[in-house]
Amino acid sequence: MTMERRSFMRAAAGALTTTVALSGAPALAQDEPLQVALGDIASVESLNLLIAMERAGERGVPMEMTFFNSEDVAVQAVLSGEVDIGVGAPYAFIQNSDAPIRMFYRMSTLMFFPVVNSDVYSGWEDLDGEEVTVHSRGSGTEALMRLMEQKHGIEYSQISYVPGSEVRAGAMLQGTVNATIVDAANFRLLQQEGGDKFQRLPLEGVNATDEALYATTDVMEARAEDMQIFVEELLGTWADIAENPEIVGELRAEYGLLQDLPDNVASEAVPYYAEAVENGVYPTDGGEPSDVADDIAFLAAAGQVSGDPEEIDPERFWNFDLLEAAKAAN
Repeated sequence: MTMERRSFMRAAAGALTTTVALSGAPALAQDEPLQVALGDIASVESLNLLIAMERAGERGVPMEMTFFNSEDVAVQAVLSGEVDIGVGAPYAFIQNSDAPIRMFYRMSTLMFFPVVNSDVYSGWEDLDGEEVTVHSRGSGTEALMRLMEQKHGIEYSQISYVPGSEVRAGAMLQGTVNATIVDAANFRLLQQEGGDKFQRLPLEGVNATDEALYATTDVMEARAEDMQIFVEELLGTWADIAENPEIVGELRAEYGLLQDLPDNVASEAVPYYAEAVENGVYPTDGGEPSDVADDIAFLAAAGQVSGDPEEIDPERFWNFDLLEAAKAAN
């Protein structure tokens, strides 16, 4: 890992809880921006969302993104009304708290890579009694690692929470973490920087939501028109990227997004989205009720939620009204 990349990671981590106002169309004085909470650092993975937010701004819906230091803090900010929209898949939070929060757009499905330092471990069985590192409590990375714990009959000594796939990959390269889970871009980085030192552990096929957008029912009702425009732009942006992933690089330059990314990090954007599109990471339909059953089945197997996926009402966790209205309008 280059010193430049390490410096960026430290700077990005220190920038958490800052707010970024996007350009788009000038907001009228009475317009309140739709504020989006991201419990992570800004990275190439954020570009598709940022592009959709810019496009919504061009249609008169000003938007801002605020970075928090974890998904737990972000969901509390949504619940308290500090922000309007959150990024994540808060099934467990909704079930445990009965909070009036509903997901409304499925942004991505899980595509993660459990990876170990091969000088220390060689397979899942070696992680019995060992520490592993994931993104955050309640995240898809934790669910995957918990599920593998069950499937392989092992028990971790501890799960540590380190937001940011880039940060976890950096810790692997520095030797401070020996077992973690990263995204495709950072798995490539580990291969490039470490070669055979970093081994990918096998993952049985999993079809589950990685990240969705969610809001309180009050926000969905009070800002229904603005939210629908945003969802329309999400659908359009996801479709454009699926057709031509190179558009991510073009629109990043056009909108001036994430200008502080080092060149070697920014250059990963198009390859990352090309690989993600190829692997179906970014669904273009925004989500369906059947996806909720898949999510519940996955999370229940990982011990994060309870209940039979065939008996749970999808509307307990999702509101598809905005998505259906946006599809009808396109």
